[in-house]
Amino acid sequence: MNLRQALIAAVAQLAADPQLQATATRDAELLLLHAAQIPRVTLLAHPDRELNPGQQTRYEDTIARRLRHEPIQYITGHHEFYGLNFQVTPAVLIPRPETEHLVEAVLNLLPTDQPLKIADIGTGSGAIAITLALHLPQADIAALDISAEALAIAQQNADTHYAADRIRFLQSDLLADLDPEAGTFDAIVSNPPYVASSDRNTLHPQVRDYEPPTALFAGESGLDIYRRLIPQARKALKPGGLLALEIGHGQQSAIASLLETWRNVSFVNDLQQIPRVALAWRPANPIPIR
Repeated sequence: MNLRQALIAAVAQLAADPQLQATATRDAELLLLHAAQIPRVTLLAHPDRELNPGQQTRYEDTIARRLRHEPIQYITGHHEFYGLNFQVTPAVLIPRPETEHLVEAVLNLLPTDQPLKIADIGTGSGAIAITLALHLPQADIAALDISAEALAIAQQNADTHYAADRIRFLQSDLLADLDPEAGTFDAIVSNPPYVASSDRNTLHPQVRDYEPPTALFAGESGLDIYRRLIPQARKALKPGGLLALEIGHGQQSAIASLLETWRNVSFVNDLQQIPRVALAWRPANPIPIR
């Protein structure tokens, strides 16, 4: 079987599944490149190249996994975020394009030529912490996650991108492990779990059945983590420090209420004009936390 024949057959298999139909061609091609270990230019220039038995078996196995709705990123083991390649496994949430808006907002607000102390809460694959470290060369970053398995992946990604010397990876329930450093952070950044548990059945199977639930769900309203994190962040930040949070669809009003005693609260829309990032500054003279 040659590359073209294998691709056509795989597209037909994937397109027969209503959940996969929209991305069948893209998925089949990406998995073919992965299974055959070839660049896309080879597929385009030499579609009649024969697959050897090992490549054909690997391709059939990857298509079978995709037909079970396993995410492409877990099958290939990597995903691009902010122009960087990150290792991903089922231990970590797959970085989303929406989270690039969070990183962009933080980079637009923080100086690149000054020492900074930053915490990334719920670091997962380390995508946020590592990207910030590479763009803020004087920043010292604490990357926290409750999952030891996630932290191991984040550490590997930091090593790959030569950022490990400026990132501390800590196993912690939100900011608990940073209590001794209260009032010392210039910025706290987080893409926390924010999906309401009642919305579980509305999610695509590739999300619902494969990505870590602790990185997705946050109680009946999706706000449980924000209710804990925002007061903790206020304690950890310096007066005038920045809090930057990714938020879910329809959560702007609730998040604004949780940040009502903060200063200069604002929201950044994603490309669909959905409020996706909440930004707030700890007041210089903090109001007592309720």
